[in-house]
Amino acid sequence: MDMHTVVVGTSGTTADDVVAVARHDARVELSAAAVDALAAARLIVDALAAKPEPVYGVSTGFGALASRHISTDLRAQLQRNIVRSHAAGMGPRVEREVVRALMFLRLKTVASGHTGVRPEVAQTMADVLNAGITPVVHEYGSLGCSGDLAPLSHCALTLMGEGDAEGPDGTVRPAGELLAAHGIAPVELREKEGLALLNGTDGMLGMLVMALADLKNLYTSADITAALSLEALLGTDKVLAPELHAIRPHPGQGASAANMLRVLAGSGLTGHHQDDAPRVQDAYSVRCAPQVNGAGRDTLAHAALVAGRELASSVDNPVVLPDGRVESNGNFHGAPVAYVLDFLAIVAADLGSICERRTDRLLDKNRSHGLPPFLADDAGVDSGLMIAQYTQAALVSEMKRLAVPASADSIPSSAMQEDHVSMGWSAARKLRTAVDNLTRIVAVELYAATRAVELRAAEGLVPAPASQAAVAALRAAGAEGPGPDRFLAPDLAAADAFVREGRLVAAVEPVTGPLA
Repeated sequence: MDMHTVVVGTSGTTADDVVAVARHDARVELSAAAVDALAAARLIVDALAAKPEPVYGVSTGFGALASRHISTDLRAQLQRNIVRSHAAGMGPRVEREVVRALMFLRLKTVASGHTGVRPEVAQTMADVLNAGITPVVHEYGSLGCSGDLAPLSHCALTLMGEGDAEGPDGTVRPAGELLAAHGIAPVELREKEGLALLNGTDGMLGMLVMALADLKNLYTSADITAALSLEALLGTDKVLAPELHAIRPHPGQGASAANMLRVLAGSGLTGHHQDDAPRVQDAYSVRCAPQVNGAGRDTLAHAALVAGRELASSVDNPVVLPDGRVESNGNFHGAPVAYVLDFLAIVAADLGSICERRTDRLLDKNRSHGLPPFLADDAGVDSGLMIAQYTQAALVSEMKRLAVPASADSIPSSAMQEDHVSMGWSAARKLRTAVDNLTRIVAVELYAATRAVELRAAEGLVPAPASQAAVAALRAAGAEGPGPDRFLAPDLAAADAFVREGRLVAAVEPVTGPLA
């Protein structure tokens, strides 16, 4: 069911609209202003096409073949050919939401009026989205420069009624059959239109926008799990005092500390170690949680700034300018997006690492301040959460490999015409894996911390009201509490879904109020 209708205008779009279309099948409409801008730009392209002088993308070949002037009778074939030849992706299919984001963001640029595409082509793009038709797009084929070429070409191929696509029922069929079944006529591309459909950073941008939405949930969730672990370890919440964070005024750090303090409000567990097992300070993974989580939050803010600028951009080459010029440019280079995609993979790896260190501390009887080994019911007979931490550690190790920047690499292509590329698509693909893994890592800490908090409660120590709400909601979601060993994978899967769907944050906010 559609969440709402997203109206595409001439001035870009929002992150919320991208998520609505990509994940929730929101309906797409072109604004009247967009249709007018499309028509006006097309008049400029048609006028240039009628002139004898060659214009790149209108009456010439592409890339390293740009020196050839294409005669009028071959130009439609040229536009068809660029789509067919560039639809050269390989490997497994990418996710439906990624392809929908890719198509929607290309429509956003087309609707700006800077590409020279006819209004009817843009309308067909909207019609395909609204019909729930999803082109088959493959994992490999983009270097993140000259746009996400192969992925966008597979989308353009569907508009032409060629190649394969997935219907709304999830069945892959020839695209022409799906278009016909939904009353959509295939487009007959004219001058510049094939090129305009391929030349953008839309795939990497769509994946960035969705990663930001997921990471926002994960960073708030990680603040909650860090607070639960601090509580279970009988740590002190004095390190979360606002005045301490005010003297190092990183916004994310202050927000994370405030979140943790609100989760811990009313706890009967914090600070008990000062009474009977004195510690001068808690371990870094406990005490420095706001600093690590907060630095990640600030990185998200920077990435969101970059995404916002890109969402307001018209990325194509050449572009139609308001004064009637059609000019070549390098705006299709994915460097700005690629860098923040890599940056997000780095901070996600570090967040996963500190979560795992707290989990390990909860399970180690020598460092957990009185908790049973591995939080087991009968240690020795029961292994408790020993291997849950192994799984978490394996995920953290992979996160470190995924943190290696893709954007530091470049492989020349197109006969050295495209001699420096961004690898932004690759950065986005590995970030999606990293976000997926981070969700599982946070879920394992949550599962361990809630079990530890319950064990403390059994000793007569009263957890914070927010902690009690998190425990109750997680148990209701199917992740069971302390007890003898059992088949653990279903519990971990339930915790994963609980975090992934935002239910952890939703469980505590009625107690804490809205968290940052």
